[in-house]
Order: sequence, then C-alpha cells, then structure tokens
Amino acid sequence: MKLYRTTKGAFIEDSDRFYVVSTLPSPHDWDEMLCDPDLHGRAESAIRNGAPTAFDPATILAPVVSQEVWAAGVTYFSSRRARMEESKDAGGGDFYDRVYAAERPELFFKATGRRVVGHGKPVRIRSDAKWSVPEPELTLFVNPQGAIAGYTIGNDMSSRDIEGENPLYLPQAKVYDGSCAIGPCILLSAAPSSETRIQLEISRNGKVAFAGSTSLVELKRELTELAKFLFRDSSFPDGVFLMTGTGIVPGDDFTLASGDSIRIRIDGIGTLENFVG
Repeated sequence: MKLYRTTKGAFIEDSDRFYVVSTLPSPHDWDEMLCDPDLHGRAESAIRNGAPTAFDPATILAPVVSQEVWAAGVTYFSSRRARMEESKDAGGGDFYDRVYAAERPELFFKATGRRVVGHGKPVRIRSDAKWSVPEPELTLFVNPQGAIAGYTIGNDMSSRDIEGENPLYLPQAKVYDGSCAIGPCILLSAAPSSETRIQLEISRNGKVAFAGSTSLVELKRELTELAKFLFRDSSFPDGVFLMTGTGIVPGDDFTLASGDSIRIRIDGIGTLENFVG
C-alpha cells in the first residue's frame, strides 16, 4: 500500500487502484493520520470500505507537514570514500573513516516541513556553492512511538565544496531553502529487502548527464538501528522522516546546474522527480 498526500486529500494506492482516506480539510489532519499507531489498519480500512476512485498525479504534495526531517551520513562505503576525498585538504578525512566504523552513526538535522519540496517541484543549489549534487536516499517514516511505519524516497541536496572545506560547515552545506525533496508517497509495508535497488538519473538539456545505482545490501547500518539512535533522548510528537544515507556519488567532475532534471527510483516505492530551479 502507498499513502499519498495531495491537494485533493489523502489517497491509498493498492494494486494500481486508488482509494480516498481523508479529504484533509487542514494540514493538521495529515499530522494526526501519521501519528496514528495503527496507520496500516487505517489504510486497510479505507480500501476495504471504499471504492476505487480517480487519482491525478499532478496534485501530489510532499508527505510532510509538521514532521522534522533528519539524515544519516557515511552509511555506505562509497559515501565514506567521497567524504574523505572532498575533505582531505581540510584535514577532516579521518573523521569520516572513523564514523563509518563507529558504533554511533552520524545523524544530523536536515529540514523542517516548510523547507521540503515534493514530487515535480524545484530543488535548489546554494548561491555560494560551486560543487552541488543530489543524494538519493531511502527515507524512513518513524512514528512518535519510534517504530518505522513507512518508507519513501528522499533527495538530500548537498554542497560538497562547502562541506569539504570544513566538516563544521555541514549544516550550511545541507540545510537551506529547497535542499530537501521527499515523495512521491509513503510505502506502508514490511522493510524493503537488501536487494532493493536505488537508481539516480540526472538529465541536462534532454541528455543523461549522470546515472548510477546501488542497492540496500551496500547499506552498512540496520534501519532499526538508525531509528533507535535518532530517538535516544529525543522525542518527535509528529513523527519524523529519517534519510538513511546515499550510496550513489557522482564523480568529482560533476556539479548540478540550473534546469537539471533529477530522477530517483527505488524499487517498490516509485520515482521522485525534481528539477533544479
């Protein structure tokens, strides 16, 4: 089952059919729905008691209202290597090697709901950055009780030159208007298998400028482990989205440009597409 937030309400997709869950007269209702500890049962009830209805993909919104978005870093070996390379001149390369092997993962704040853009909407590169990339990530929705309730796609836009200049500049490299895209839906299912593929394609002027893929078998951390660390001494009364890190890193000679199209596909969830505004 896939849960969508749209301008017309909340919909559940099941076996290529769509059912109304709520007409969502206010954003508060989306928050209340995500906080429901029986979110899966609520979705199943909408399917069982409803009838298939029309669905317009153009109405899709980011599945985030009051939820915070957090992110995990250096959870793939390829990310470790890239972070070490970009920060070696600043003397920070060893930090990333150590956090990759450490018991405690790297976790950082990414966005508030108002900074998150949805499917089909523009993401941004920083005006003071010279080296910017998308970071395609499996993203967890964790409910207020700390249980993983769903899965979606995240784009953790990043300014590699700013982060590489000094690891303490990470918040500026990661947190700015339009730096986070999530969507198009929340998959309500059991945890994805380790064979789940993540694919990234960046197009420029109608041609593929970069393409890459990975799978969850390359993810070093357990999904439940990341969620448990996030909830240590922190509470999230509206639930929280947690990006789990990227295993696809474009080469050092690539940087995003205005107008680029970014497509991220994850097996079982779908495709999140954005363009650089």
